[in-house]
Amino acid sequence: MKPAGVLSMRIFRVCANSLKRVFAFSLRDAGAGRGPGSGAHLQNDPLLLHAMEGREYLRLRLRDATTLVGSPATVALLTAVCWMGANLGVEASEHRKSANEVAFEPVGFLVRTNYHGWADSILLSNGRVEAVIVPAIGRVMQFRFAGEEDGPFWENRALDGIKPEPESKEWGNFGGDKTWPAPQTDWPKLTPRAWPPPVAFDSMPVRASVDGFNVNLISAVDPHYGIRAYREIKLDLERPVMTVTTTYEKVSGQPFRVAVWVITQLKDPVIACASLPEFERLRGGYYRQSDELPANLKIEDELVSLTRDPKASHKIGTDAGALFWVGKDAILRIDSPRQLSLQYPDDGCSAEIYTNPDPLAYVELEMLGPLTKMIVGDKITRTSSYTLLRRTEVVPDLEVRKLLSR
Repeated sequence: MKPAGVLSMRIFRVCANSLKRVFAFSLRDAGAGRGPGSGAHLQNDPLLLHAMEGREYLRLRLRDATTLVGSPATVALLTAVCWMGANLGVEASEHRKSANEVAFEPVGFLVRTNYHGWADSILLSNGRVEAVIVPAIGRVMQFRFAGEEDGPFWENRALDGIKPEPESKEWGNFGGDKTWPAPQTDWPKLTPRAWPPPVAFDSMPVRASVDGFNVNLISAVDPHYGIRAYREIKLDLERPVMTVTTTYEKVSGQPFRVAVWVITQLKDPVIACASLPEFERLRGGYYRQSDELPANLKIEDELVSLTRDPKASHKIGTDAGALFWVGKDAILRIDSPRQLSLQYPDDGCSAEIYTNPDPLAYVELEMLGPLTKMIVGDKITRTSSYTLLRRTEVVPDLEVRKLLSR
């Protein structure tokens, strides 16, 4: 087979693997009266595809095609084939190599879809990893390897398609990645309740927009905090990395101190870890935030590790700038470097690990920013990066140390 033919087959295979789930979601949801088949307005849904190298994005706006075909997933698949054909001649002329020398180039895309019953969700892929963003509940619901059905983020499938209820006294524990204002001890001082979390941060839909290959989420102004939250989600073009930048804007109300707090709910891990700085600020390396310490808690060579206790909840805080989730086959690293000489909430914690008991088997890796007194017009920002890799070591803490040494 000629190099051009090999390349075309590889591109087609990547497109098909990445898009088959979206296509299946669209067909299933249309049959359930939720997707495009129910008359949903998808005419302006953006769609991007590109080769992951230093070339300009190929932007395709197929608004009319979406209406004619009846499914944005079908449009995505057709676009992938068109892209393949358009580039085939160029690649064949540029690369006169043997079949074994033809480089594999992951194909990325951004497409709107129905995810587990939530319409107008966004699937963002760089060909290596992909993120599922659900504006209806204000969360990044999944971060996984491209072409796979599942990932490390914990999702409460019992709440699929459910709308958040701001007035509910029960917390809508959807899962995924979200942001709350810290410290939590201020919630009953600034809102009518200590729990659930402030409504605009946790239990209201957000507005989503697409800027190139970035997805921007904008919340309503919280009625008690007077703060609007912005979240920018993007994928690295060449690495399995997602970056989420969270910004709080003070729009109204009295001044007070607040910090950006980002909570990521993850499936029951083999271990969860925090990488301590060379000079820890917390005695013993951590701050206990629950009555009892987590299961199998240990500190060895500036690495705190623990497991989930199925019978009780536990939580610790640290002054770390990196947290790790180690699963059976994958490892997730979350980085949000601590800023020196600034005051942090929760007795100086910049990173926290919470473990939840059965029947909801999950842990939370939580990153916190420094406390800042905000007045109207002020903004504070915190950036977290998420790196997802396949496991290569049998011993889980050795996997973490290997990643730290890079």
